[in-house]
Amino acid sequence: MSDKEFMSPTAGALTFEEMFEEIIEYIGVEPEMSYKLIVGTDSHLREEEYVFVVAVIVHRISKGARYFYHKNKQTHINSLRQKIFYEASLSLQTAGRLAAQLAANGLDDRFNNLNVEIHLDVGREGDTRDLIKEVIGMVTGSGFSPIIKPDSYGASKVADKYTK
Repeated sequence: MSDKEFMSPTAGALTFEEMFEEIIEYIGVEPEMSYKLIVGTDSHLREEEYVFVVAVIVHRISKGARYFYHKNKQTHINSLRQKIFYEASLSLQTAGRLAAQLAANGLDDRFNNLNVEIHLDVGREGDTRDLIKEVIGMVTGSGFSPIIKPDSYGASKVADKYTK
C-alpha cells in the first residue's frame, strides 16, 4: 500500500496521518458544532476484479462535510455474502484506525461526542436483506453505530461514486 493511501477532492493524495490531521483541522474550525465521523465501503465488479472504495466522511451537521477515499482491488470474491462482509470489514478496519489515532493523540475525550457511524451497503430491499442482522451485529459488536440503506449514504453515494 502506498504511503498516500487516501484521496481528497480538496487536498489530493494523503497519508492516513495527513487525512486524520485534515479531519481534526476541519472540526477545529467550528468546534462548537455537532459532527459525525462516517466510514462506508462500496464495491463494483470491473472485468474480473472488484474495486472496493472506503470513504471517510467528517460531517458537520447541517453545515457540510469533507470526505476522503481509498481504493482497493480484490479478485477472490466468490459470493454476495463474502463481498458484503469484506466491505464491512474494510470499514471497521478504517474506523478502528481512526479511533486509535484519536486515542493516541489524546483526542478521544475531547471528541467523545463524535459519533462514528459505519454505513453499510445492505438494505431491507434486494438480495442483501438476509445479511442485515449479521452485519449489524458485527459493527455493533465492534463499538460503532451501523447505518443501512437508504440512510447509508457514505457507502451508497460517496464510496459508490469512486468504484466505477
